[in-house]
Amino acid sequence: MGEKFRDQFQSAVDNVREEGRYRIFRDIRRKAGAFPLATWFKEDSEKDITVWCSNDYLGMGQNECVVEAVKSAVDAAGTGSGGTRNISGTTRYHVQLEQELAGLHQKDAALVLTSGYVANEATLGVMSKILPGLVILSDEMNHASMISGIQRARCEKRIFKHNDLADLEAKLQDLPHNAPKLIAFESVYSMDADIAPIKEICDLADKYNALTYIDEVHAVGMYGPTGGGVCEERGLMDRIDIIQGTLAKAYGMIGGYIAADSVIIDAVRSMASGFIFTTSIPPSTAAGALRSVKVLKVTPEKRMQHQERANALKARFRDVGYDFIDGDTHIVPLMVGDPVKCQAISDRLIEDFGIYAQPINFPTVPRGTERLRFTPSPFHTDAMMDELMSALDIVWAEFGLKKANVA
Repeated sequence: MGEKFRDQFQSAVDNVREEGRYRIFRDIRRKAGAFPLATWFKEDSEKDITVWCSNDYLGMGQNECVVEAVKSAVDAAGTGSGGTRNISGTTRYHVQLEQELAGLHQKDAALVLTSGYVANEATLGVMSKILPGLVILSDEMNHASMISGIQRARCEKRIFKHNDLADLEAKLQDLPHNAPKLIAFESVYSMDADIAPIKEICDLADKYNALTYIDEVHAVGMYGPTGGGVCEERGLMDRIDIIQGTLAKAYGMIGGYIAADSVIIDAVRSMASGFIFTTSIPPSTAAGALRSVKVLKVTPEKRMQHQERANALKARFRDVGYDFIDGDTHIVPLMVGDPVKCQAISDRLIEDFGIYAQPINFPTVPRGTERLRFTPSPFHTDAMMDELMSALDIVWAEFGLKKANVA
């Protein structure tokens, strides 16, 4: 590579560093059976840490039943799937998993893809081919994968203000009633810890003849009697046309999926490049995900324990006066508001206190809203919370960050 081009790559990285949003990847190894404990590898040293920012919300990635399902599938079928779903990559494990996911969401069928990102990008990206003249109405806070899918669709799009029903309706009113329309939004928005007004959005979809597409990746396994997400919790699954979820968060594996009417699934399966042209997830992964979905269907107590732990951390933050987003979900964002300080606080916490909380900076969140995003699990004990609060008290004072006056 010529020096001229090398300099340009280096300049791009330097600019990110100067803005305080250079991403540091922590080299960790989780300890099986001891979630959320892990070992942090830094240069030639090792350090025991507590992970506070995992999306393995319920620790299912280390659940004994799930681990055993993965091991058994490896023993029975080996490792890789051997190809795309069309060319030898559809195994019995994939078929059973899709049947289970369809049942979870009370839909005719489901389709498993290689990640939640790909599920969004591939499905939204192919919608305009299926529905010529489509207009997609997208919440302004939608995930990057949804934005990428909408861009790939190359159709008209209208972005409505976050969870703003009046703005969404105004944009729907501007479109012909018979024009194909799709409203794309999330249930749980993971960075702001809020939940969409799903019923009201469905009401608008009915009124203006629009399809609904919901991303439930931060809700599946977590909400509802059987873990079907916020839509199940609120009795709204039948009103959503396409439900998208992930196997990589509450279910502790990897992969994404959509659940919908069988003809929708068949159309996406037949036309979406992101599904057609990539090797399927390994059989062992599908087997582990299948076991995880089944376990969480019948263990609502895991969800109750999780909510209790999240509420306990919020109560501690509230009592001390920390500036955090006190939302209705299991996610607890602690606001810092400065990218350099946010990274420095994260460094200090892991290096001196063994607490791993990853900084969330632009472009994941808007500039000036940088934060540490805490995701307490059922396995974060009161003692761990005591350690966290003591460490935050020291670090907050060191960096001159304010707390609210608490009576």
